[in-house]
Amino acid sequence: MASLTMHRRTFLKASLAGGGLTLPGLLQLRAESRRRADTAVILLYCHGGISHIDTWDPKPDAPEEYRGPFRPIRTRATGMLISELLPRQAAIADKFSLLRSLSHQASCHANGPKRLFSGHFTANQEFRPQDPDCLSIANYLRWRPGRAIPNYIGMTTYGLEPGPVSAIGPAYLGSKYAPFAILGDPNQAGTVGGLPVSTDGRLDARRALLGEFDRARLGANAAVMGEFQQQALDILSRPDASRAFDLGREPAAVRDRYGRTAWGQQCLIARRLVEAGVDLVTVTLCGREAGGAGNNWDDHAVNCHIFDALKKRSENFDRCVSALISDLFERGLNERVLLIVTGEFGHTPSISRAVGTIERVEQPGRDHWPQAMSILFAGGGAAGGQVIGATNERGEHPVRRQVDPWDFIATVYRHLGIDAKAMMIPHPTGRPVPILPEGEPIHELLS
Repeated sequence: MASLTMHRRTFLKASLAGGGLTLPGLLQLRAESRRRADTAVILLYCHGGISHIDTWDPKPDAPEEYRGPFRPIRTRATGMLISELLPRQAAIADKFSLLRSLSHQASCHANGPKRLFSGHFTANQEFRPQDPDCLSIANYLRWRPGRAIPNYIGMTTYGLEPGPVSAIGPAYLGSKYAPFAILGDPNQAGTVGGLPVSTDGRLDARRALLGEFDRARLGANAAVMGEFQQQALDILSRPDASRAFDLGREPAAVRDRYGRTAWGQQCLIARRLVEAGVDLVTVTLCGREAGGAGNNWDDHAVNCHIFDALKKRSENFDRCVSALISDLFERGLNERVLLIVTGEFGHTPSISRAVGTIERVEQPGRDHWPQAMSILFAGGGAAGGQVIGATNERGEHPVRRQVDPWDFIATVYRHLGIDAKAMMIPHPTGRPVPILPEGEPIHELLS
């Protein structure tokens, strides 16, 4: 529906300009419509927020209490420096771009993701969405019933958060448009890509039993839960669906390239899913592999020694991100798929120090800092090797090309072929609301 809305406008504009639309022009519009309808997004979400100074926006000339211990290194992209913690990403920097100037106002782990992914600011710190996030809206607009495999899949080993984080989701659109959750470790025995599988041949019997149980327990919500269960059973029982999760079909060298960790294998599954036709995939890079505070990226001094934590997680993070970027390009998916790697905000440029609650010794940390953050983009048909925007010499705030979350969301919609200026969604008030009240796509990232 979104693509038809967009291209109807384009058709009228082209028809009025120059007295009519030629056959080559019509064919071009049709080709563009097909391309946009077939696009996909993979989001690697670093819950807790990435320290921009210690990764993608190093400040080697800043005072010691700002720059941290990691030195910047050159990359394959002219003029782009990143942290020494990310040598694999540095080697393929011509294939991705860095946005260094996104800034917003939401400074906690509940309203930060809401601001970034829904655009709306709220002081509410509940881990419950008030407005649907952009991926749930995209799922709503691209909904196609009867699919063998869900169109929006979220993977994590961190708690029970099915999407990027429990603070966001479809909200009033309804749980039908939430991501289908894969909560397990792909490396665990007895699973298909982390989804538990039974080998006793009694899926149909279990399907009927679950249906009866849920109808009694859930009442009005049983239909939605039944749909999710049906999707899970389809993945386990239908070869065309389960094949996308079957890492045994990948050569050992490919699996090694991503790393035999939960993060690495989930990133590999993400690539397999978009190849299988899934439009929206999220991988929450948290859990025991993250190290640091609460097994996420929230590296406060009282929770962990930030630089030790970054060293522990950087090998895994650098490997799986660079492998996924390279794989998308090598398999010809870089036009169709837009890869985004981000947290919900940056971390304070100035290093704080406190006595750790576990080690009981003074250690360094960085706190929440939404005033400046960096985001990695790869694919989407856009040119790589770009550095978009800049922060000041201490990484405190943007000084060039400041970008708002609405612009970030507009960029996602633009890649997915969603006419963000025209599309509306239903609202509990009974009046439809625009999916994008403001904001423009980041033009440097447009194909």
